[in-house]
Amino acid sequence: MTHGIAGRSSGVKRLARFVMRGGRRRAGAAGSLGARPKLVIFDFDGTLADTFQCAVEILNVMAPAFGYRPLAEADVPRARDMSTGQVMKFLGISATRLPKISRRGKEEMNKRMPDVGPLPGMIGLVRRLKAEGFRLGILTSNSEENVATFLRKFHLEGFEFIHTSSKLSGKGRIIRKILKRLRLKPKEVLLVGDEVRDIEAAHDTGIHMAAVSWGYNSHKALAAGLPDHLVETPAALSELICDLPGIQG
Repeated sequence: MTHGIAGRSSGVKRLARFVMRGGRRRAGAAGSLGARPKLVIFDFDGTLADTFQCAVEILNVMAPAFGYRPLAEADVPRARDMSTGQVMKFLGISATRLPKISRRGKEEMNKRMPDVGPLPGMIGLVRRLKAEGFRLGILTSNSEENVATFLRKFHLEGFEFIHTSSKLSGKGRIIRKILKRLRLKPKEVLLVGDEVRDIEAAHDTGIHMAAVSWGYNSHKALAAGLPDHLVETPAALSELICDLPGIQG
């Protein structure tokens, strides 16, 4: 009985989103990549950089000051199945305090950046993409300073830009600016990320999306978001991007 109610609720939400789009399918539902993207945009935390444990520690350190409950180790797998909004509700994080929490979190992460390493296989992947002529960028809710520190440490100078979003759901707006500035069509761009909100940003803007299962959200949560691609390893991601023909026209 409960599953039936949940299923109907999910269906109602999908129908509502469809109506709000004027009867059009979501932009990112066009299908799999058919050609090499001209630009690959990477999320940072959980996609390139292994910041998950640091993020949980920071979240718990800040809990008393901002009046929410810490994330217990036993609840981490459950939290990985949740969207950002669901995690906030689960921990009792007030939306009005989120900007201050975010700023403080970036400051705390800055202290820990010397200890942050790359996800296994990602340095090799980035270097291969750069060597094969792909344009690369980073779009993150972390700070530009933290990302730049990481890139310098691991000699990853191949990124054309680092764009930061101060809002957890603000990536779509920045993606549109990137498309306009670089004069690229949505079908020419691939976003690589590890969270449901990355999938949603890609759907909103019409760019392709490859969700990676080694980051913040679980495979289950990512699959439910219906990304264009869901990959399990950097090797699979490399094959997906590089083993395609170039875009024609």
